Amino acid sequence: MKITAISPAIEIASALLRELDAELEARYPGNPSRGIDAVNFERAGGYFVVAQDKDRLLGCGAFRPLNDSYAEIKRMFVRPVARHRGIARSILRHLEEEIRRRKFRSIVLETGHRQPEAIGLYESEGYFPIPPFLDYVGNPVSRCYAKKT
Repeated sequence: MKITAISPAIEIASALLRELDAELEARYPGNPSRGIDAVNFERAGGYFVVAQDKDRLLGCGAFRPLNDSYAEIKRMFVRPVARHRGIARSILRHLEEEIRRRKFRSIVLETGHRQPEAIGLYESEGYFPIPPFLDYVGNPVSRCYAKKT
């Protein structure tokens, strides 16, 4: 498996993001996903990766700087046929490595209460619960986490 940084604007990234949005809509009907505005995401220093096995796309993940100290993990997704193989953990660790390389002090993220597999991954990787931040304040489905780099 190979993890590669790409633009979220290209079609293979867009296809994965559409699959993620469809899954989130199924888990949280009526609570629309915010997606990524690729141009603004990249302009703000965002970093997007895909995991591939030969020519098969397996999943994706991203982060964006919130300020000079904090980066936010975004858009973690592994296709259902590729789950339970450690791919999400590999994507997360790759993102964390790039976050450390860029000298951010802390990582924050948001997931939903109907995503126990994501919550389990983040907690097993040392993330701890924090109060909701930014757009997640007041969202009853949001579960927010942080980790020091």
